Formats: sequence, C-alpha cells, structure tokens
Amino acid sequence: MAQYLIYFNQQWVGDHTEEWFRSRGPLAAGVVEDMKDAGVWIFAGGLVEDGPVSTADATSGELLITDGPYVETKEVLGGLAIIDVPDQATADLWAGRLAEACGWPQEVRLFGSMPDDD
Repeated sequence: MAQYLIYFNQQWVGDHTEEWFRSRGPLAAGVVEDMKDAGVWIFAGGLVEDGPVSTADATSGELLITDGPYVETKEVLGGLAIIDVPDQATADLWAGRLAEACGWPQEVRLFGSMPDDD
C-alpha cells in the first residue's frame, strides 16, 4: 500500500454563500466516513482560514520564526486528507469523491518513502 495526500488550496474554493458551504460539510464528512469504513483513512481535515499562521525559515543559516504566511505565497492550503491505498487510480477515485462532495478541485500526490532507520 502507498500513502497519498489529497488536498486543495483555499483559492480553488470560489465564492459561495454560507448556506452552500453548510450543505457541503455533511457530504465531505460522509466521504471521510466511507474512507474510514474502507480502511484507507489516515487523516483528514480542513484548516482554519483566519487562524494563527507562522512560518519557520532557516534558509539564511539562522532559524527565523515569524507570524503569518510567507510573503511570496500565492496559494494557501485549505484542507487535506491522507489515505493508504494500493495505487494512484484508487487515490484518484477518493479524490474524485471529495471533489464532488466539496464542490472544488482536489489534487493527489504520492508521499515519498522514508529511509530505513538501520
């Protein structure tokens, strides 16, 4: 099995009424429950859009932690799901279900393998 990240950027969501968003929540929650029932769910959640944000940057050789997102960021992560499935096609199916439930695009990425601890 392989682990995949399914995610969306907040900019992909679009402008909708509060009522529209409330109607999508139960649909997305239903897909997450289906993931759990299928045994592929590892984690899923949406990020707080106006919550606290900080950035850790060590590219200068010294660690700098600042409030707020990195200034040059054009897209902001809105939410994600991590699943453990046999292949890309299965990950794509789950992403499709989330896209239909949420009403905006989802992107799928394979996690790289971790080096052995030996």
